[in-house]
Amino acid sequence: MSDAITELERQESDLVFPSFDHDDAWRLGSRIAQIAREAGHPVGIDIRRPGLILFRAALPGSTPDQESWIARKAAVVLRKESSSALVKMQLDAKGVSPADAGLDPVEYAVTGGSFPIRVEGVGVVAAATASGLSSLDDHALIVEGIRAHLAEHA
Repeated sequence: MSDAITELERQESDLVFPSFDHDDAWRLGSRIAQIAREAGHPVGIDIRRPGLILFRAALPGSTPDQESWIARKAAVVLRKESSSALVKMQLDAKGVSPADAGLDPVEYAVTGGSFPIRVEGVGVVAAATASGLSSLDDHALIVEGIRAHLAEHA
């Protein structure tokens, strides 16, 4: 498990934005949606700041249930400033339940699929989230989209 935690920590240190605004959210969300659409993934995709949804897409096959998962996964990122997958692995490694860590399952989904939008010199400003696949695949989809976005805008 420590190798997986190390990899997730590396992703977070590598995938840092120089800046992030509404236009960036649109471009990133569109990129993630394009990747998902080409793969035929039935996912919901969301990029949000606290109190403001910056991007939303519901691809064919996604369901209303994805909204709840997206909101709860993003809540983990915005509270812990780490990916929901990393928070899950860290808690599992310590043998601590999300509820014991103060993450009520009604409000927080401690499972992979949401990733912090971290701006250099600023910190976490948003969360990019996917729901509809396995938690690891949701996480991988978001990471792939962020990598492609950052590479294109380097």
